[in-house]
Amino acid sequence: MTCMTPAPLTATPDACYLALKSRDARFDGCFFTGVTSTGIYCRPVCRVRTPKRENCRFFDLPAQAERAGFRPCLRCRPELAPGRVHWSVQDASSILSRQAAHLLDEPESLTDGPPSVQRLAARLGVSDRHVRRIFEAGLGVSPLQYLQTRRLLTAKQLLTDTDLPVTQVALISGFASVRRFNAAFLQHYRLNPTRLRREGVPPAGSATGGAPGATTVRLGYRPPYDAAAMLAFFRQRQIHAAEWVAPAGEGLRMARTVRLLAGGRTHTGWLACEFDEGRSQVVLRVSDTLREVLPLVIARVRAMLDLDADPQAINAVLHAHFPQGDGLRVPGTLDGCELAVRAVLGQQITVAAARTLAQRLVDRLGEPVETPFPALTRLFPAPAVLAQAGGDALGQLGIVRQRQAAIVGIARAVADQRLTLHGGADVPATVAALQELPGIGDWTAQYIAMRALRWPDAFPAGDVALHKALGVQHGKHPAREAEAASRAWRPWRSYAVLRAWHG
Repeated sequence: MTCMTPAPLTATPDACYLALKSRDARFDGCFFTGVTSTGIYCRPVCRVRTPKRENCRFFDLPAQAERAGFRPCLRCRPELAPGRVHWSVQDASSILSRQAAHLLDEPESLTDGPPSVQRLAARLGVSDRHVRRIFEAGLGVSPLQYLQTRRLLTAKQLLTDTDLPVTQVALISGFASVRRFNAAFLQHYRLNPTRLRREGVPPAGSATGGAPGATTVRLGYRPPYDAAAMLAFFRQRQIHAAEWVAPAGEGLRMARTVRLLAGGRTHTGWLACEFDEGRSQVVLRVSDTLREVLPLVIARVRAMLDLDADPQAINAVLHAHFPQGDGLRVPGTLDGCELAVRAVLGQQITVAAARTLAQRLVDRLGEPVETPFPALTRLFPAPAVLAQAGGDALGQLGIVRQRQAAIVGIARAVADQRLTLHGGADVPATVAALQELPGIGDWTAQYIAMRALRWPDAFPAGDVALHKALGVQHGKHPAREAEAASRAWRPWRSYAVLRAWHG
């Protein structure tokens, strides 16, 4: 087994061992344990017999464990662990290395070709050499090693949870050829992909049950997670025919229609999610029409449900101010353009009124789609359709002129690929570009940044409901007072906003 000096852990080894002994799901994905007596690395929640302390080595990242010569556990499956989102206001080198890792994790961040150190450096605005240096110093592995581990773990999940052909798994996981995939798999895991399917532990039964023409995978998260609050947020805003959320008290389930653009092709279908709170997992079913873009679907669902949030880091900053909101997450979206349009419809009106306008938009311009769910029959209108919608068509739906211009402006910018609205986008540049469009002010841009761009520090300072929640609505300058109060909540102000609204 090769040796390495890992990057510093976020917790002491003894604290990691205590979390390992208790199988505390709050630490899932925060560290990984390499067991020297077996050569395997596991998640803290692994149900195998706890190894001896002297046989344990602890790593922040799967890539560090694999560089040290450990193989992923076939029982706890490290690829199911929630990811890690790092934000800070200090230590520029650490910020840069974590941002580089985030861009490699985000499948849509580098859109001009396959991920590479050169493209990563260009996106960050630094040299290739500097990216390699700060990545190695901050994370203990090179960017290519990190990317290789991410691709292998994605492939491992698809091999274990689905019946996709090995060739297709290799390609959609990011490998240029099946030969390279087989060689990398054998080198890292000491078995070939087909053998993994024979020896892997079968996934537990789906909480949602099987469905013809569907693929089921599991997605992990760290508790506490207020799943009821998350689904209530979506339920209050659901558009019939495009979305469905189970009524309160009838299960933690939701489903919706999906349109994804990937590789120059449009993929449509449906997905359904159900929370398995006992295992801190979401059971995701995806239509077979989306199998070719399954890794992208998984990434979008993780973002939509905010499954990679670290409650401990967030609560350390916000709990004193919002003690009742420790399990709240920021609701995201599957489609950034859809979210932006719905944000425009919600300007200065109630949630119910905005939902009514969005419903009319789907009923009039939404494309029909086949699903096994009677409640799901239409897609949200595509950007190209909205870009060509005239003022008369939108005006007949009750949408005023200012919002008509904003909707058409957003749709044209997205359709022409001048604007990207997803978690891998450049936040400051995208917010600035949004505010240059007609009818888009700071509130709308910040709301889009919070939910579509997944920016944890977004803050719509002009929000009236936020002013009431913070008790500054009667002040001379409520937006300014809200902004001043929010400084203590950085870099988690998006979560502070959700807690304020919820409270």
